[in-house]
Order: sequence, then C-alpha cells, then structure tokens
Amino acid sequence: MRCFFALFSFLVFSFITTSAQELRSNQKSRLHAASVHLRYPLADSIRAIGFYNELTVPNGHDHLHSFYMVNGFSRGYFGIQVNSEKERRVIFSVSDAGDETIDRNKVAEEDKVKLLAKGDGVVTNDFSNKGTGGRSHWVYDWKAGQTYQFLLTALPDSATQTTIYTGYFFVPELQRWKMIAAFCAPKDGKRLNNLHSFNENFVGSNDHLQRRALYGNQWIQQQNGRWVALTDAVFATDETGDRSDIGAGVTNEQFYLWYGGVTKQEGKSGDHLKRNNTSKAPIIDYTKDADSLAQAKRDMEEIAMAVKTGKIDTTGSIESVYYHILQQGTGDFVSVTDTVTVHYKGSLLTDGSIFDQTKDNPATFPLRRLIRGWQLALPKCRVGGKVRVIIPSAQAYGIRTRSKDIPPNKVLVFDIEVLLQKGSSNFIK
Repeated sequence: MRCFFALFSFLVFSFITTSAQELRSNQKSRLHAASVHLRYPLADSIRAIGFYNELTVPNGHDHLHSFYMVNGFSRGYFGIQVNSEKERRVIFSVSDAGDETIDRNKVAEEDKVKLLAKGDGVVTNDFSNKGTGGRSHWVYDWKAGQTYQFLLTALPDSATQTTIYTGYFFVPELQRWKMIAAFCAPKDGKRLNNLHSFNENFVGSNDHLQRRALYGNQWIQQQNGRWVALTDAVFATDETGDRSDIGAGVTNEQFYLWYGGVTKQEGKSGDHLKRNNTSKAPIIDYTKDADSLAQAKRDMEEIAMAVKTGKIDTTGSIESVYYHILQQGTGDFVSVTDTVTVHYKGSLLTDGSIFDQTKDNPATFPLRRLIRGWQLALPKCRVGGKVRVIIPSAQAYGIRTRSKDIPPNKVLVFDIEVLLQKGSSNFIK
C-alpha cells in the first residue's frame, strides 16, 4: 500500500510540475511552438550569387515533423525534414510570382516558376496553401550529429527579369555534391537577398519535444567570385508564436536555434548575434557530382539515339566526347596549349536550341580555359577546318547553372571553324 501511495504521489507531483512548466511556457491555448529564425543581414555593397551554410542537428533533436531550414531566401527554402518514422528528406522549394497563396491552378503561367533540371531520384511537384510554387525533395536518411553542407546559387537575368535558383547538397558518404534542382523564377532578375534559416514543426503535434540546431560557417559568394564570411545574425520568431520556450545564441563559432521542450526562454526576438570565424572560404568542386554515373548513362543514351536517328554523325570519340570533321583544314593541328580564333555555334542536343554563337567577328580563347569537351576534341582539327563536337554534360558544364539557356546536365553540340591558332601563319577569312 505504501509503495502504491508513493508511486501515486510521484506521478501527481510530476504531472503538477510538468503542467506548471507548460503553463509558464504556453499561457494560451495554442500548442504549436513558434518557429525560430536567424536572419543574415547583408551590406548594400554585397552582390550575392551564392549562399553556403552548414547544419548540425544534435543527437536527440531529430524529432518527427521537424523542418530544419538552412538556406532560406526571398523566393524559397532549402533544408532537411523528418517526414515519418521511416523517411527523411532534403527539400528545396521556389515560390511563384504574384499574390496567389492558396491554389496554384489560379496562378498565371507567366508567374509560375519552371523546373529546369533535377538530380537523380529527386521528386518534383507543385505546392499550394502557404504560397505556391515548385517543390523538390530527395529522400535521404540524414543523421543527427552529422554536419551537412548546403549551397544555393542564383543566376539573375535583368533582360528577362528572371533568376535561376539551384540547390546543391553535399553527400558526406560520397564526398560529392548533389544537385537537388534548378528552378527559373519569373518577375525576378535579382541576386540573393533576405537570407535566413529557421527551425519549425510543420505539423505541430509534438512541440513538447525540443528542437535544436547549429548553423555555422556561413559564406556568401559575390558576382566577382569572391567569398565573404557571414558573421552576423538577428534572432526572430514567427508572428503567431505565443510560447516562450524559445532561444538562440552562439557557441563554437556557430549560431544555434531552439524551441519547444518547455524550457526557459533564452534571448528575445530582435537580438543581434555575432560569431567569430576562423574557417577558410569553401571550395566548391562541381565536377564531383554525386549523380555522375547515372547522368553519364543518360547522356550516352541520348547521343546514341541521336546517331541512330541521323540527327548527328560522328567521326570518332575521345573520353566520351564525340566529334565529326565537317571540313578538313590545311594548317597545323590545334594543340590544347594554343590560343585559338574561331567561329562557333553552340546548341542543345535535346531540342537544337542555340544558346550562343559568333556572328560577324570571330572569338579568341586560350583553349585551356574552355570546357573539357573543347580541349579534348579541338586538337583533332587543323587550322582552316570545321568540326562538330558533341559534349556530354560531365565534359561541359555538368551540374553548374551556366546560363538561362544552358540548364544543368545538358549534352551540348558545337560547330566550330578554326581560323587561327597562336603561332600559325594560317588565317582563314
């Protein structure tokens, strides 16, 4: 009897204590904890086209329905989620233009973002209700305690008022970057702005569990290629959050955010945070593509079909780059160390659309500065000759977003007329 009474007293005391703590943290009927945010201010002089960030979710904080959003920007989100007991995802979304927030079917076509490319195994669809737009996700069993790297790039085009946003996720098991997706956003034409991170529970059913995340080593890449460290952040919460179990701070050169768990508040919305930075700027090697084998297979299938249907012809190949001599030249063979003067036309094998070409005046390039496909195929041609080069994506621009007319992972076709090589006396007019 004494044992039963002791157990009963302990349970009652625990219930009262927990209820009191819950009441202190949540004095209204709303159970959903406020989402917590870090906003990264940028100087007006910064022209950001790349945003690099790292995330670590501590052990025990990868609860169901968690969304740790790492690279947020004015048009979208990029982060990781716990979607079920068996599934976790990397998610990247870009919002439509216009004012419609509920039904994407009501969004005008000219206001919709367009998917340009996606990684192997990535699922893409629409989203509605909380805004509208294009959404992509990759099912990936990310782990608590592991640090993950995210890279967001923007390619603005002021002439068309569009910006291509591309999300890249570094897969630590492969030590390679994976392109999640590339979306073209209309009525934009801007560089990266309104950069932020946040934690949230996207369902709201288990906010008695604390969700904590570390965000560190933030960098911005400017349009000139230079990297600048982000060391300042401002703590904020969503406007509907009434609970006080929230917090933010700095530890070991990282910002941290947490909410829920019926814990004493740490900091308040509007607090300015600053971290030290001793890390070097990231070195992004786009040639280390997590999907390279699968993409190479797709490229070869596309090229083989084009040959089979007579769309293209080939004289030979070198390292998977195909070439066809259209006109024999009479001068010296080109060397990869040469500076060449050429007329050229570049198009996509997929649909033949031309993305670049010379017109009246030829172009002059050091061959070593051009894409790998040119370096491999052009030495098969003599000065005065013409060659068609079919370049798989890995030897072209790969997963990089090169321009609005060259989506990632595209097979390129170049018709090239070699007019001059450095040191040659032959110039073909």
